[in-house]
Amino acid sequence: MPIDPARPALPRVMSGMRVSGGGRLHLGHYFGVLKQWLVYAETAEAFFEVADLHGYTTEFADPSEIRSGRDEMVIDWLAAGIDPKKATFFLQSAVPEIAELQLLLSMIVPVSWLERVPTYKGQIEALGAEIATYGFLGYPLMQLCDIAIVKGAFVPVGRDQSAHLEFAREVVRRFNHLYGNGTTILVEPKPTFAQVPEVPGTDGRKMSKSYDNAIYLSDDEATTAAKVKKMLTDPLKVRRNDPGRPEVCPVFSLWTLIADADRTGVVASGCRSGELGCVADKADFAEALNAYLRPIRERRALYAADPGAVDAILAEGTARTREIAAQTMRDVKRAMKLL
Repeated sequence: MPIDPARPALPRVMSGMRVSGGGRLHLGHYFGVLKQWLVYAETAEAFFEVADLHGYTTEFADPSEIRSGRDEMVIDWLAAGIDPKKATFFLQSAVPEIAELQLLLSMIVPVSWLERVPTYKGQIEALGAEIATYGFLGYPLMQLCDIAIVKGAFVPVGRDQSAHLEFAREVVRRFNHLYGNGTTILVEPKPTFAQVPEVPGTDGRKMSKSYDNAIYLSDDEATTAAKVKKMLTDPLKVRRNDPGRPEVCPVFSLWTLIADADRTGVVASGCRSGELGCVADKADFAEALNAYLRPIRERRALYAADPGAVDAILAEGTARTREIAAQTMRDVKRAMKLL
């Protein structure tokens, strides 16, 4: 369905997700990103990108997971309740203007600017020297082009991504200085910093596909209950009646995301007094979490059963994005005397 043309003008927000690990999203994605997107879909002109090209910067040797993962990811977006009539979903690789803009901007970006982005050396150390490709070096520039191609004015980022956005802003300022002739050709994106919770995984570390500690939106109820049953809790609460410390317990951290203050207060009180054991608490939490996720999973089943509808949503949003992207490229090329 098209975006409602009668909708009043709203600030333009751009955000996206990199396709990796089969595309399935977990509770960390839901509470950290998708719940924000639900708000942006209502309060902004929102563009949400399936960043499949970014997946090739590190997973170029096995593209099959990138291809299959993009559909799974969009299904999870829809399952979370993001309305494609209020937000535009688009596929990065199907908007060739992004790659063209990256090529043109690469002519003015010093290599030293790319090398000083903090994640560049850090990820090479973490993932190995084989990812140190030309494409990986240019990852932050492609991120800018994702934003700039739709002239996104605001970008939701975590504090750990602020260096990427500051790099993007520097490149835009340089382009406008060189070619703008006193006018603004590319929009300088501004960050929006949300209070994003760090969602713990089943082992107590941050929930992550790479740690194999995630509870997925696509997990069934039995799988979810089994994962919760194995979760780590307060290491000092060894026996059922030992007083516990909810503030260090990963299960309690998840309780605070799905339950109201009255329910979490009861859980915290029972934990501290020793009246509530970890086994019983995890059983209660698994039941509550499955109830919380049930509407999401019901929507997910409907979309998964109709892949044609998902393809149509993505195709329509991509076509709309390309219309905007074509105008952006005309502006850029005129400024650079290519038209």
